[in-house]
Amino acid sequence: MTDPMDQTPHMFQVDLRGLVDLLSHHLYSSPRVYLRELLQNAVDAVTARRALQPDAPDRVRLYAADGTLRVEDSGVGLTEADVHSLLATIGRSSKRGDGLESVRSEFLGQFGIGLLACFVVAERIRVVSRSSRDPQAPTVEWTARDDGSYTVRTLPGAGREEPGTTVYLTARPGCADWLAEERVRELARDFGSLLPYDVRVGDEPVGELPAPWARPYPSPAARRVALAGHCHETFGFTPLDVVDLDVPLAGVSGVAYVLPLAVSPAQRAGHRVHLKGMLLTDKADGLLPEWAFFVRCVIDTDSLRPTASRESLYEDETLAGVRDALGGRIRDWLADLAASDPERLAQFLNVHYLGVKSLVRYDAELLKVMLPWLPFETTEGQLTLTEFARRHGTVHYTRTVEEFRQVAPIAQAQGIGVVNGGYTYDAELVELLPRVRPGTAVAELDAETVTAHLDTVDADEELALSAFLAVARARMDPLGCDVVLRSFHPVTVPALHLDDRAARHERARAEEAGQADDLWADILGSLRGSAPRTRLVLNHLNPLIRRIASIGDAGLAGTATEALYGQALLMAQRPLRPADSALLNRAFLGLLEWAAPGAGRTAGTEREEGR
Repeated sequence: MTDPMDQTPHMFQVDLRGLVDLLSHHLYSSPRVYLRELLQNAVDAVTARRALQPDAPDRVRLYAADGTLRVEDSGVGLTEADVHSLLATIGRSSKRGDGLESVRSEFLGQFGIGLLACFVVAERIRVVSRSSRDPQAPTVEWTARDDGSYTVRTLPGAGREEPGTTVYLTARPGCADWLAEERVRELARDFGSLLPYDVRVGDEPVGELPAPWARPYPSPAARRVALAGHCHETFGFTPLDVVDLDVPLAGVSGVAYVLPLAVSPAQRAGHRVHLKGMLLTDKADGLLPEWAFFVRCVIDTDSLRPTASRESLYEDETLAGVRDALGGRIRDWLADLAASDPERLAQFLNVHYLGVKSLVRYDAELLKVMLPWLPFETTEGQLTLTEFARRHGTVHYTRTVEEFRQVAPIAQAQGIGVVNGGYTYDAELVELLPRVRPGTAVAELDAETVTAHLDTVDADEELALSAFLAVARARMDPLGCDVVLRSFHPVTVPALHLDDRAARHERARAEEAGQADDLWADILGSLRGSAPRTRLVLNHLNPLIRRIASIGDAGLAGTATEALYGQALLMAQRPLRPADSALLNRAFLGLLEWAAPGAGRTAGTEREEGR
């Protein structure tokens, strides 16, 4: 057996064409990132030189013409040894070692694959460089092709006069547009507008420092107008307001623009993040708390880490801390609005109440500030909870929109105040109301409460209808539904289906037990609760109910009761169970059979025969 220690090691072989394909189709989102990588290398080179020579120039120049691009920088430059070690070794970065570790945090790129991104648009890359660390070092030329080959030579007396690096790109077939002057200018402005160095395309400056949010303005109004213009240019909308996001301890500065229209909380935000002035991404996700979906922000940071593609942020403790800090700035802005500008707050809440409702559930202080301003749907229209509580001793609420729609007209007629808790976060916030308004009674509206507020029918009249009620109750009993007779308004409502969560849970348990095997049925049976059953409340004031109650045919009266039950379900917009659908179909056909002239059979006869 061969001794493993005596085996000759082999080196991995790298297929550059395959690697370029991997970069272009899987690591980078677009060929446009090639220019960011060129700018990044140039800026890092300048940063490295100025770390050693603080008075060194900070020039970066880009020249595009005829399918070629030339990028010049006054950076630290490379020796021949650097060229072999750094440019020709995939994954090696000049930001590692060589005495530069102490200033590494100042660099934009730290992965050592940036130059390869240029092969996404170029078939040949030529680098001419002279090191500033060795005054006697000759100019070095490194030329590489997309087939993986490269050459290195020195250019004594024919190279750069000053230290620095020049990169030449020759476009790949079909990629000349990416190296066109107008495209290069557009990309340079997009990526490099906040870079702290003298970056130009030709003679045209790229930088726009100081950043729009950091510039001096003659007045707050002038600043708002200028930032609104910046928002429109950057995101395409005019903001409702602007929130400053300066967090010096986290090395973050910027602004958040409040969207003028409501958006879904699930919609991915597109925040622009600059890393030490270089645009990292315009689609950053996870920068803000999830509840802050109503803003789009632009920030510059020197503390967050990019991923390998440098197109998103690395999820770590630093990002989590920055996210919390930025969320705190937005929360403080909301509190300031509530205290100083109620009109603007109302305008904001009219659009973005959902985000605020999400936030205040977990923030006790902001809950006290914001809950008195948040609108809720009630039986008396749109009201805040504090106003609604002043009008009603007990704040009743429903957990679903369907329940609210069903009971709202009846509850309003009986003087019961009800809040629609069926919308996102609303039920939870209603339950939190006593924290803001101590002593307020909050209760979920159930069938028992509604029934108790409806007028009872005179005992003699109900006794006269006892035969009909017995038939109706017998017909509804298999459905787990009780039948009661009450008088209530509006008179136009013949029947009301009342349900609550406990009754629905018990009904679901019973249905599961009916379909389960013996063992599972026994388990579900042991969970049987004493929950109230659903109720079909018949309105004695309704003329139709009076006529149905007078029907002498028990079969027809039962079919009519089933039809009333189905109609009440449909009015409540509740989902129909298979048993409910079968009941509706049976009642409809039974009534048609009864109504068809010359049928010769009653609905009751038809029902008996169908059993």
